[in-house]
Amino acid sequence: MNAPDFDLQATIARLFVYPIKSCAGVEVNETLLIETGLEFDRAWMVVDSAGEFVSQRELPRMALIRPQLKHSEMILRAPGMLALHIAFDRVEEPVRVRVWKDEVAAYDMGNIAAQWFSDFLSEPGKPCQLRLVRFDPEQQRLSSLKWTDGIEAPNQFADGFPLLVASEGSLAELNARLVAAGHEAVGIERFRPNVVLAGIEAHDEDRVDTLHITTAEGEVSLRPVKPCARCPIPDIDPATGTSSPEVGDMLRTYRSDPRVNGAITFGMNAIVLEGVEHALRVGQPVGANLRFE
Repeated sequence: MNAPDFDLQATIARLFVYPIKSCAGVEVNETLLIETGLEFDRAWMVVDSAGEFVSQRELPRMALIRPQLKHSEMILRAPGMLALHIAFDRVEEPVRVRVWKDEVAAYDMGNIAAQWFSDFLSEPGKPCQLRLVRFDPEQQRLSSLKWTDGIEAPNQFADGFPLLVASEGSLAELNARLVAAGHEAVGIERFRPNVVLAGIEAHDEDRVDTLHITTAEGEVSLRPVKPCARCPIPDIDPATGTSSPEVGDMLRTYRSDPRVNGAITFGMNAIVLEGVEHALRVGQPVGANLRFE
């Protein structure tokens, strides 16, 4: 890519994979792009006894569960708990589970994993009966065709789209406002992005058409399709699992987006157009043209 080819030039600054929906992310220097987003991203999910997904919205201590991806397994650690080892090549019985409005096929990960999550996430007087499940790769769960303009974009247990893109500039803008108001700056981890861009202005990711990323295997094309409406999760400190309202309160002062009926947004949901099985790496160049509406 040559600089004159695009309105904006950026680089990939950080990459995050979230193996278990709503648990801590794993920062990586390199990851494989697959049809549903980044490899292992939201491949697992925690469900209640009715098969409904649970998240930090109800159980903020999920932020303290930290996965580590190894060659053949995922290792989970949480305060006061022995490490839990989850093999990549083993599942137990098939189950049906629900993520938002979608009922999908999955595999239960067994009683040991279920007990581990139930023990850690239960509170005094509020016991949890939880199970860990893995997405069935034969299941197709598509992003909203309304937002993808009819493009079939599969994802696993993500809220609705394969990828979330944010920028260092957007975080810097928020932190400048927080600090000016007497609050502490926060990390990008609160917003759970997959791809963090450097070298663009605050919220330029809201205004671009397709992100063109140069990789060793060829070009990757990602299209931001929907502003990411924010729930209370950015108010949860990922280091402590405790919530306070200043992040959401600050965003409400300047981030109402008419494209999603005035919801408060930060980052863009994106789909994969080209480059499946290519490796994304920190430092790769990204070019994009602005979308004028």
